[in-house]
Amino acid sequence: MNKDQVAEVLQEIGTLLELQGENPFKTRAYLNAARTIGRLEEPLEAVIAAGRLDALPGIGAALRDRITELAATGRLAYYEELKAAVPAGLQALLEIPGLGPRKIKALRDALGIESVAQLEQACREGRVAGLAGFGAKTQANLLAGIARRQSYASHFRLGPALAAAETLQAALRAHPDVIRCDTAGSLRRCREVIGDIDLLASSARPARVIADFIRQPGVAKVLARGETKASVLLESGMQADLRVVRDAEFPAALLYFTGSKEHNVVLRQRALERGLRLNEYGLFRSRAETRDPRRRLPCPTEAEIFARLGLRYIPPELREDRGEIPAAEQGPLPRLIEWTDLQGSLHNHSNWSDGQQRLEEIARLGRELGLAYWAVTDHSKSSVQAHGLEARRVRQQTREIAALNEQLAREGADFRLLTGIEVDILKDGALDLPDDLLAELDVVVASVHQSLGQPEAEMTRRLIRAAQNPCVHILGHLTGRLLLEREPSAVDARAVIDACAETGTWIELNAHPQRLDLDWRHWPYAKSRGVKCAINCDAHRAEHAGFLRLGAGIARKGWLTREDVVNTLPLDALRQELGRKRARAGL
Repeated sequence: MNKDQVAEVLQEIGTLLELQGENPFKTRAYLNAARTIGRLEEPLEAVIAAGRLDALPGIGAALRDRITELAATGRLAYYEELKAAVPAGLQALLEIPGLGPRKIKALRDALGIESVAQLEQACREGRVAGLAGFGAKTQANLLAGIARRQSYASHFRLGPALAAAETLQAALRAHPDVIRCDTAGSLRRCREVIGDIDLLASSARPARVIADFIRQPGVAKVLARGETKASVLLESGMQADLRVVRDAEFPAALLYFTGSKEHNVVLRQRALERGLRLNEYGLFRSRAETRDPRRRLPCPTEAEIFARLGLRYIPPELREDRGEIPAAEQGPLPRLIEWTDLQGSLHNHSNWSDGQQRLEEIARLGRELGLAYWAVTDHSKSSVQAHGLEARRVRQQTREIAALNEQLAREGADFRLLTGIEVDILKDGALDLPDDLLAELDVVVASVHQSLGQPEAEMTRRLIRAAQNPCVHILGHLTGRLLLEREPSAVDARAVIDACAETGTWIELNAHPQRLDLDWRHWPYAKSRGVKCAINCDAHRAEHAGFLRLGAGIARKGWLTREDVVNTLPLDALRQELGRKRARAGL
């Protein structure tokens, strides 16, 4: 295990100990050790090999041995025993927003609650409201959280679903009997939340493809199996469905099973108007229901089907019946952004706040990925839980970034770190760091992290005031939503977009798979008002750089092109754009 993985296990051990009501000093020791290991400025294995592990703050002999065991073997007997000793129902309670280990222990001690079902019953009977530290409002919020959890039980975020689908798709492509294969359904349309994974393949030997599919690593259970169809349950809990068709049927099947339903209805009606019939088997020369291959028009690709219907090709992300069909009839659709157009990310964290990487590691990663820049925008002081920076530390970090950029220049590197901050927008719309400090930084992202439940009018005014600050370049994760966890704040998005249009402020498309915020449905309006998008990773560790690809998919769904996204610009052009709003204000 690497340092990040070890830190995650230590963090979970601390949580499990707290659920058990263990000595708080012991609990804190594991939580502190998790932070220490996560913030190491060198590989954990190097520290262990040099015998320096127990020289780290807060790590004694017992923790040293357990960390060493974890790093070397990827397993820890103590951790496994602890997980087995804590009821699974208690651990499930951690998934309810507003419940941490201390409150869960209080519920268990006072009411004997050890499961979500027991909590729901106690809330409905009004017993939770009477407990110290809870109250009627908390009880209502818990019930709402439970209801959301139940409604989301069979749904999954786009990021993990894409990763699982690509593994299965790679196996299909490697199969000797597979001619073509692709994802379909809401996953191919890049919906932020999906129900299951839909896969489509073409083959002359479908049974052999199906037999191999159900034996793939990660398949926990076969739900259904036929000659041309199979459904499996993955170890992650996701369902994956595979359909195998003849290769001549593949384009129409891919079009049909990609959807959306509303998009398909319009296409089928369009075919009927032309004396044709469109279904999952092909495009046929007949209005009547048919599968007769002699009547099937030769359409080797989806693009050919669209062309025979008098349409330009419509990318899968746009197939939601939100104006894409009239647009494809009138002429070519805009060339949507590709993730390879992105030159860097303008909202990211380092180990100065709650990120995992040192500045040097971030610079090395950026160079390895072939990026042009990467903004370091750690949390500001109001985000205490994230070790936010006050003014002195911001300026210290700025100096270190300048020194690192000088070193990069001496080495002839084309990559640069940008200085920045993710500054908190306070309840009244003011920022928690002074303007003179913000004006010194390359990139300022302003975000809401507290008081997310404000009424819509207040939250909207709060965001507009932040946009009006000449030092703010970007409004971050505008609605504060956490997909499948927390509903978006009540915000008049159009009013905020209008304010950004007036002030020259950009809006973030936060590409973290938990957020994907601002929602893709708002981007066509933002584009119409000339508001630029910044696709940002909100990275906290190295692998989060991959979120750029995910963000580009959502941007495509919002009809955005390369020209609509500021971080497609090369560094010099980006610097010029970063200075435009401040120059207008005379800064």
